[in-house]
Amino acid sequence: MSSLATELLSRAAGFLAASYGEAGLWVVSARGRIVGSLADTEEGWRLSWFEGADIRLANYAGRIDGDLEALSQALTLRLGAPVRLDPLPG
Repeated sequence: MSSLATELLSRAAGFLAASYGEAGLWVVSARGRIVGSLADTEEGWRLSWFEGADIRLANYAGRIDGDLEALSQALTLRLGAPVRLDPLPG
């Protein structure tokens, strides 16, 4: 991973942690792009999409219960391409 990408992820992690005050943060990536984030907050799981995320992903209204493998598979089926959930460093 390039130093610029690492720096951007680090800043995003800090922003999301400050925003949600939680311990678990993941980036959602598809087709080589980071398209969203997943946060495990005190209020529950929160899936957020970044501008430009595929509408098939952004319209996901299914279950989010902490089973990250099942969520990744569900999103992959919706998109028709692999979707990864990777923990943010930090």
